[in-house]
Amino acid sequence: MSSPIKIDIWSDIACPWCYIGKRHLEAGIAALGDDAPEVEIEYHSFELSPDTPVDFEGSAADFLAGHKRLPVEQVQGMIDRVVGIAANAGLEYDYEALQHTKTLKAHELLHFAKDQGLQLELKERLLKAYFVDGRHVGRVDELVALGAEVGLDADAAREALDSDRYAAAVQADIAQAAAYGIQGVPFFVIDGRYGVSGAQPAELFSQALTQVAGEREAAA
Repeated sequence: MSSPIKIDIWSDIACPWCYIGKRHLEAGIAALGDDAPEVEIEYHSFELSPDTPVDFEGSAADFLAGHKRLPVEQVQGMIDRVVGIAANAGLEYDYEALQHTKTLKAHELLHFAKDQGLQLELKERLLKAYFVDGRHVGRVDELVALGAEVGLDADAAREALDSDRYAAAVQADIAQAAAYGIQGVPFFVIDGRYGVSGAQPAELFSQALTQVAGEREAAA
């Protein structure tokens, strides 16, 4: 193929299915082995709960119970199910340590990281920080530290966040999601033509990429 298959992913940091979907996509690509086509992945911003305060007082279960208007016991059962599915994908979610927060600034930092060629590294670090390490991904100081871990210049990252330089880019992503009719994440757009909603099994991603590669070869 003359160019990589582009995979655009709308995703939020505070989205357990987004991290699971990321692992499923990676597994789907890896399963193709030497037959795997070259891919280019780009993440786009999406806020599942834009009204979340930066410093939410309470557990993730407390927030979800209020947000979904469900009993805490029912929400805890949902969390337990997600934790089990994450474990099957090789992820060790720690909802006891999780610090629920607004993710807007994290999305701004992801746009800055994209300009520095480190978006994929930062996306992985932020998801792990939130779901596994119990880090606070809503605060600028914490985000700058996490960015530095993947190679971003700390001073430049702080300036990008303090200046709101990437705020418009985040809103453009969110607007594009609305234009596509995306109401939940993760949402994958493969080769600009095929949409995949949710943390689908690895096999589905393998099939989709094989299909797109075959269609490109046939067209050529």
